[in-house]
Amino acid sequence: MKKRISLFLMLLLVANVSYAELKIGFVNVAKVLEKAPQAEKAKKRLEKEFSPRDKHLVSQGKEIKKLEEKLSRDAAVMSESERRRLEKDIIAKKRDAKRSQQEFKEDFNMRRNEELTKLQRRIMEAIKALAKDEKFDLLLTDGVIFASQQVDVTNQVQEKLSALSD
Repeated sequence: MKKRISLFLMLLLVANVSYAELKIGFVNVAKVLEKAPQAEKAKKRLEKEFSPRDKHLVSQGKEIKKLEEKLSRDAAVMSESERRRLEKDIIAKKRDAKRSQQEFKEDFNMRRNEELTKLQRRIMEAIKALAKDEKFDLLLTDGVIFASQQVDVTNQVQEKLSALSD
């Protein structure tokens, strides 16, 4: 943050311009990210892509639960070999379910990060387009403690981003 403040002060000194001539703005990137139409589309894409695997994991869990219930209910009347076979089957299915759950989690996180990176790139494009169109000298994002409504251009960036909708 100190670097950004120093950079800002250096810009003022080097350019030797008054505040009135310098056009500065602030963008709340988190707010833009939260309200971006592309974020909702990405969420729906992820749900569609991962829904079948999620349903499969749920059905695996139900199957394991049924086998465990059968074991607890029928263990007394089962032969020793049947009981051991069922116990081994339950352990194997739990192991498979755990592995599938871990793979699902890793794949989902990787895809979510891909979608987030894509969206962040679009937001930066919208910010740069706004800066160019509106002839800003400086647009700030992170590390800003306060920004008045006069310099907050977050809504304008949201509008640009909506225009860039994919």
